[in-house]
Amino acid sequence: MHSKKLLFVFAFAFAAWGGIPDTAKAGGSSPTPSAIGAATVKGVVKFEGTAPKPKAINMSADPICARQHSASAFAQEVVTDGKGDLQNVIVYVADGLGDRTFDPPAQPVTVEQKGCMYQPHVLAVRANQPLHVVNEDATSHNIHPTPANNREWNKAEPPGTSLDEAFAREEIAIPIKCNLHPWMHGYIAVFKHPYFAVTGKDGSFDLSGLPPGTYTIKAWHEKFGTSTQTITVGGSETKEIDFVFKSM
Repeated sequence: MHSKKLLFVFAFAFAAWGGIPDTAKAGGSSPTPSAIGAATVKGVVKFEGTAPKPKAINMSADPICARQHSASAFAQEVVTDGKGDLQNVIVYVADGLGDRTFDPPAQPVTVEQKGCMYQPHVLAVRANQPLHVVNEDATSHNIHPTPANNREWNKAEPPGTSLDEAFAREEIAIPIKCNLHPWMHGYIAVFKHPYFAVTGKDGSFDLSGLPPGTYTIKAWHEKFGTSTQTITVGGSETKEIDFVFKSM
């Protein structure tokens, strides 16, 4: 009888606490218990108008790269589907978390150099989270981030090798490039909290596990800049907001 009572108390406390949020989609780890909530902000990022045609990439300077593409490879600056859903947009909480702190996850986030392109093109990590960089190609690469708020580094990667690094401070977003293949570039965003997401093919994002409060939500795109909205969520509430970008 005593054990059943303890079990009931624990279950009630866990429900009131909000449970463990699913932040895997946002690229982060579970927040500390003092900051856990059950509110969610989700939505879709759209492009309005006629999207610019993707630019074909000429990889003839390195035949190993060129042979990996049966047809032309295309730059990934603007990627939309037939409905205007916009990919590679970083959506994140920019303000509203107060002085809450979050431990960085131990598991690494991986970026691949594959087909002589960075995959994914836009990546988000936590500050001090391990970044695992893999060269899947049969040619040498190097990865060269050029941050404004973090330590710059430039490391060579022969075929089949990998390296591990990390960024200590928040920064949205750090350009990365390969000095050996000038068409190779991408972005890495670094966050001090787990409330962020990078949109996929359907343009959707989901910021779950938020404590109740009023938040400034920003959406960043490498070509279209930053869009900002403010939203208030309470308890286990779910609210939807959409971001719309237009050609500049």
